[in-house]
Amino acid sequence: MTTLPRGAAAPGHRAVRRRRAVAAAGAVSAGLLVLSACDKPTPLSTITVGSDSISSEATCGGEGDEALKTADLTKCLQDKDVETITVDPDETVRFGVDPDIADKRWTILMNGQPLTDDSKKTYRTVPGSVFFNAQYGAQGDSTKVAIVAGNGKEGGQSFTGVWSFELKKGD
Repeated sequence: MTTLPRGAAAPGHRAVRRRRAVAAAGAVSAGLLVLSACDKPTPLSTITVGSDSISSEATCGGEGDEALKTADLTKCLQDKDVETITVDPDETVRFGVDPDIADKRWTILMNGQPLTDDSKKTYRTVPGSVFFNAQYGAQGDSTKVAIVAGNGKEGGQSFTGVWSFELKKGD
């Protein structure tokens, strides 16, 4: 049996412990870095008809309080790649938004025109027949609707986010 002089084994153990501590600190730092790189998703808006629902993150904007430029807003409202839901004209269409959207005030646009006054509520209802009625600007069997968040001021004209959907007429 070989014996080491007293204290001879300690420096080797200290080096191993130090490497483990550095590795653990590095792993924690890497984990925090990965978490800080994650983007917070934009708030959701939801449309419900009967038992069917569709939700969407913002088509444009939706993050922060920066107002969208008029050209960007117009482009967003013409976006073709949007969530679609079938609406029976006799059903009620329910619009729901995250509290982050409601805090900025929001309104519903139908084919680019305001359908409702702006609101700070998180929930609104509209009769399904409205979306296919020529009196309200509807044309054909589908209608584009958008939820737009404002600048937090009643009657404000600057918009910070757009959530677009398409409603298709059902039986």
